[in-house]
Amino acid sequence: MTNDATPPGETSRMPEVRSVDPGSVHVLYEPRATRVVLTGEIDAELGPDLLEAAEDALSSGRPLQVDAHHVTFMDSTGLAFLARLASRSRGRRVTLIRPPAVVKFLIETTNIVQLLDVVDEEPRPGPDTSPGAYDDGPEPA
Repeated sequence: MTNDATPPGETSRMPEVRSVDPGSVHVLYEPRATRVVLTGEIDAELGPDLLEAAEDALSSGRPLQVDAHHVTFMDSTGLAFLARLASRSRGRRVTLIRPPAVVKFLIETTNIVQLLDVVDEEPRPGPDTSPGAYDDGPEPA
């Protein structure tokens, strides 16, 4: 006799466990912009990392881009992060790149979408507006 609770010939009735996709945030300093890459579940557990990433990105002085392509879940913590970036970006619009449906729904429902430029494709490189970038001016005659 065994202690197995599942009768012979039947499969276990244990509930299926959903795999959790832990969230992450990375700040990348590119030549023409500062990009924040969000992946996985953007929730309260990631809050301190999002605050640090916001300060790092905002201090760069470059245009800000947020790549949300790999976000699988977002709660109010993620919305607050996007609103913080948009409201503190010193007059420059924040570009939200390739947001999934869950993120689009949240930013549209809360009207945060009005603070962001939302694009479904990778932005083309623009002129270098980073601090220290300069124009050589016209060619000498």
